[in-house]
Amino acid sequence: MKRFLYYLPIACLIISCANPAPAPWSLRDVPAGTVLSDSTICNNPFDSLFVQSAIDSALFERIRGKSYKDYCTVPLSELRYLKVLHKNLEGETLVGEMICSWKISDDLTEIFKELYRLDYPIEKMVLVDEYDADDDLSMEANNSSCFNYRTIANTTKISYHGLGLAVDINPKYNPYVKKVGDVVKVWPVSSYIYVEDRDKRDDIPYLIKKGDPCYQAFISRGFEWGGEWTSSKDYQHFEKH
Repeated sequence: MKRFLYYLPIACLIISCANPAPAPWSLRDVPAGTVLSDSTICNNPFDSLFVQSAIDSALFERIRGKSYKDYCTVPLSELRYLKVLHKNLEGETLVGEMICSWKISDDLTEIFKELYRLDYPIEKMVLVDEYDADDDLSMEANNSSCFNYRTIANTTKISYHGLGLAVDINPKYNPYVKKVGDVVKVWPVSSYIYVEDRDKRDDIPYLIKKGDPCYQAFISRGFEWGGEWTSSKDYQHFEKH
């Protein structure tokens, strides 16, 4: 995916500007993955940089047959499209996008505002449809996502992702771990190195740990963390019942 730098000549802070740009722009018009400069966003109120909307016809064409399967039973009217800002490890501000249920859209909007203010790093946030709704490819790319109409692995039960009620954050560094017999299975498969001694590691900022800002932002709004499950561990996963 191409990244475009949007620069204006006046340096400023995100919330207050001594010399604001001559006219505001709409976040809705900026592609996800775009890197923004401070001067680009300084003329917009902070809340306008974290928006949600219904699924329009153009967006539906992006997800039809991918995350929104032909047999999907979730009405489009129950889904919301989020456009937000997030930081990466380099401190860059990027535009992120996510589809979720309307039931958690307000929660997620506030969560991403909070994480952005705290400079919490999220490497990538584009629709899973950019990977043809293939979770393995999306996780390997460390892409944070929500809605993808699918079943729980090895079952016929619809996942909370299939309902738009679960979010995966930095999944490559926070894998799903399950013991099958005497074998420990890890998804994505390249993430074994991020399983051992997670609580003791401070060399990987993308790791989610109990009590950290990402954990607190979700748990304080009624989400459950897969990292606290007993039969398996899903360190990337937050869901709301």
